[in-house]
Amino acid sequence: MEKIQKSDLDITAWLEWFLACLEAALLHAEKSVGAVLRKAAFWNKYREISMNDRQIKMVNLLWDGFEGKLTSSKWGKITKCSADTALRDIQALMAKGILRKTDEGGRSTHYELIFLMFAENIPHILRISCVE
Repeated sequence: MEKIQKSDLDITAWLEWFLACLEAALLHAEKSVGAVLRKAAFWNKYREISMNDRQIKMVNLLWDGFEGKLTSSKWGKITKCSADTALRDIQALMAKGILRKTDEGGRSTHYELIFLMFAENIPHILRISCVE
């Protein structure tokens, strides 16, 4: 920017920088809106399914970019419930077709939203940097 401000009237470099920033912002907006629409489609599809507060909290957390693998012990810690209650919550969501157990078993057992398996590119925190 400083180089352009102190040069002649050729703003080509500035326009290239600006358009790159604009493109990055539009891509970010498109991904964010897409994620919101996919989450809304999920809740629309499952609006008639009864869920308790813990289940709603965890499903929203999964949609909003849960880091790592969801296990029953993490479920219990996050929702402040016993391991047995966490497992019952998870099993109920599996029976309703909302969660599935991954192929890994034993101590590696974890769960994921079935709907997310079909949703593309759920963005996590994206940062746009246009600094040159």
